[in-house]
Amino acid sequence: MKAMTLQQMEYVLALDNYRHFVRAAESCGVSQSTLSTLIRKLEEELDTVIFDRDAHPLKPTPAGEKVIAQARVVLYNSQQLKEIALAEKKQTAGEVRLAVIPTVAPYIVPKLFRQLKADNPELQPIITELQTPEILSKLSRAELDIAIMATPLEQPKLLEVPLYYEKLVLYVSPEEKLARKSAVPSHDIPSERLWLLKEGHCLRNQVLNLCDIVPDQKAVYESGSIGTLVAIVNENGGHTVIPELHIGLLREDQKLNVRPLVDPEPVREISLVIRNDFVKEGILNEIASAVKKIIPEKMIDSRLKKFAIRL
Repeated sequence: MKAMTLQQMEYVLALDNYRHFVRAAESCGVSQSTLSTLIRKLEEELDTVIFDRDAHPLKPTPAGEKVIAQARVVLYNSQQLKEIALAEKKQTAGEVRLAVIPTVAPYIVPKLFRQLKADNPELQPIITELQTPEILSKLSRAELDIAIMATPLEQPKLLEVPLYYEKLVLYVSPEEKLARKSAVPSHDIPSERLWLLKEGHCLRNQVLNLCDIVPDQKAVYESGSIGTLVAIVNENGGHTVIPELHIGLLREDQKLNVRPLVDPEPVREISLVIRNDFVKEGILNEIASAVKKIIPEKMIDSRLKKFAIRL
């Protein structure tokens, strides 16, 4: 068997992305016959049909999907080796694919673009808002470089670098009895008229655990974003749990509806998350530095205040 090449893998991924031989070949800067021939040779070497050419549109075979998934990881790792050779972990320029969970994105992303451009115009961030399960899936397939998300994740193939710690607070309608309290014990949050995020949001699970609520209880209502939850409480009464940073997005009259949670005071950890084989140390520090300038200093992880990230 001849050794398969990275070029063949690149052609396979291009064909998977475009599902069309001509467009895939154009994206690779080669002729259709060249791309088709090299993919066919790879299939012969592996004794596996990667693409079902009779399907319309073209699609991978079940075995081909596994080959494609592994090819993405191999090419990702080969790029990582190039980064080591070219930049010795100090590169701070180029494209970086970053994902942020929805319950963090409103407070980080708008200012993050501006801060990164000001600090390092050579860095090209591509930022996507994704829920935790999709981020984990894309990290496993090497389709993301860095994620900003709630931790711990207990994923042995990922590294977590804590960024900051954020309190959770109660947002309550002034019509509710809870509004009469200056602070609310965490375990005394009523399940009745509690508004929650939909499944898939890690903050939802934290709130359910905090309040000791069964998710399918009829008294639990669900929504899609923190801002929507606040609007629902304003219109319909009840209460919800929001991150501390969301207070800054509230109107002055709405801030009067916020109550601290105590005994215990719930806090969530937000971290930079990368694969174990990630090597772009310089870019990771650029992202961390930008976030430190956006988040209040009191919330920043104490180690991150003093030390640069070392991989």
